[in-house]
Amino acid sequence: MTDDLMEFADEEVLVQEDRVWQGNGWTARVIKNEEDEGWAVAMIKDGEPEPALVGPWTMGRDKKNPKPLDINAFNTLVKTASEVIRRHEQQLHAQLHKSVRVHTVGAAYITVNLDITADEDDPYATLTAFDPYGEEQAQVRVAPNFKLTVASATAWMESGYRKP
Repeated sequence: MTDDLMEFADEEVLVQEDRVWQGNGWTARVIKNEEDEGWAVAMIKDGEPEPALVGPWTMGRDKKNPKPLDINAFNTLVKTASEVIRRHEQQLHAQLHKSVRVHTVGAAYITVNLDITADEDDPYATLTAFDPYGEEQAQVRVAPNFKLTVASATAWMESGYRKP
């Protein structure tokens, strides 16, 4: 085989058909909608076991079969599915990372962060205090259900940063 043929053989061939379209790290698959007589499209990110997005798909002109996938529809689906994943990641981040500011004498403030590590076997959280310049003042490991509020952060600071 020549180098050009070997390089071509190593490249992954993408499917781009009426009911399956691949590209940009995604696969769109038009499927029968189990809940009604219509069709749905599932967007699956490469390497993921479950679809990131499943939504209704348009019927074709014959009102029986699905409308074929094309590059424009696929690109729109990739954008929508990517946004769904981004929102999910933002929500997860918000659940696992909390922060409050505690004002101290002299109008300075301390930022206290709670970072939860959602380990299946041993979940825990880390409470960390930072001065206004971002320098770490203290850090302790706490229970993952620790409730971070201005009051709990203030109490921690007033205790000399002892484990709550």
